[in-house]
Amino acid sequence: MVKIIEATSEEFLFTSSADVRQQISSVSIEGDISWENTLRPHRFEEFPGQDEVKEKLRVFLQAAQARKEPLDHVLFSGPPGLGKTTLAQILAAEMGVDIKVTSAPAIEKKGDLAAILTSLKPFSVLFIDEIHRLSRAIEEYLYTAMEDYYLDIVTGEGLGARSMKFQLVPFTLVGATTRAGLLNGPFRDRFGIVERLQFYDRKALQQILARSSQILGIEGDDDGFAEIANRARGTPRIANRLLKRVRDYAQVKGSGRIDAEMSKYALDKLGVDRRGLDPMDRRILQLIGEKFGGGPVGIETMAAALSEERDTLEEVYEPFLIQEGLLQKTQRGRVLTEHGKKHLGLPEV
Repeated sequence: MVKIIEATSEEFLFTSSADVRQQISSVSIEGDISWENTLRPHRFEEFPGQDEVKEKLRVFLQAAQARKEPLDHVLFSGPPGLGKTTLAQILAAEMGVDIKVTSAPAIEKKGDLAAILTSLKPFSVLFIDEIHRLSRAIEEYLYTAMEDYYLDIVTGEGLGARSMKFQLVPFTLVGATTRAGLLNGPFRDRFGIVERLQFYDRKALQQILARSSQILGIEGDDDGFAEIANRARGTPRIANRLLKRVRDYAQVKGSGRIDAEMSKYALDKLGVDRRGLDPMDRRILQLIGEKFGGGPVGIETMAAALSEERDTLEEVYEPFLIQEGLLQKTQRGRVLTEHGKKHLGLPEV
C-alpha cells in the first residue's frame, strides 16, 4: 500500500511522539478519522463514478510510466467530498510511489515549501489540498519547481545575499481546490492535467454505499442503500456519513439491518428530505423565497441573514442547489427558480 506522509508548516514531516501516537491509536482508531480513511479506495477499480476522469488518468499514467517520466502535474477541482484527495492517493498507489499530503494554509513561508520539496523522493506525489489558498509569493516560488525541478534559495541579507539553485528530484504536484477561479492564470496553466469532478449519480452512490457497508460490516439491502443514495446530494462523503447515522438508528430502533423503511425513517429524523436537502438548504431557499420575495438577493446579505460564512454558502450549499435547479445565480444576486418555489410550496409566478 502507498505510504502517506503528512507535511505541516512547522516541519515538513509530521511526526508525533509515542504518547500522542498511543492516544490517537486508542481514541481515534474507532472514530470518524479512521472510519473515513478505511473507506477510501486504493485503486481505480474500487472507485465508482467519475468514469471519464478515471479513464483519462489511466491513459496519462500508462503513458508516463512507459516513458519512465513523472506524471504531469494534476489539478482537481469541484465541490467538497467528491474524491479529490482519494484520487491523489490512488494515483500514487497506481504508480507505486510515496505521497506527501499537506494543505495550503499549512505552507506559510517559502522555507516551509522548500523543506517539503527537498524531502521528496524521485517520482513521488505532493498533494496540496485547498491549493487556491496559497499566497501569491508561494505560488510564484513553485513555478520553477513545477517546470524545471529546481528552487532558487537565497542566503544572507542585504549586500551579502546570494542566490543558489537547488536541484529537485522529479515529482508530481497534485492540487485540489473547490474554487479553481481563484488560482492565478500562470499558476493554473502549469498544471498539465486539469480535471473537474462532477456530482455522482444515484447508481454510483449506491455502489459506494454497498462497498462501505461490506467494509463496516453493516447488513442492508439494495432498497435501503438506494434510499440513502437518493438523499446524499450526489456526494460520496455525505453518502457515507448518512450510512453511518442510519446504521445507528437501525441498531437502536430496528433490527440492525438497513432496509428501505429504516432508511426513510432515519433520514426523515435527520431532517434530510427526498431531494437530499438538509435543514440549512431549506433555510437558504426559505430565506430567498419568503423574506426576499424569491430574489434576487446578494450573497453577503444571505450570509448575514443566515449567520454563515460566504465561502461556506458558495462552496458547500450552492453547487448542489444550483445543480438541482432550485437556485439560480445572476448578476444581481441569487434567485429562487420555479422548481425551488414548488419545493417550498410557494405560489409559482
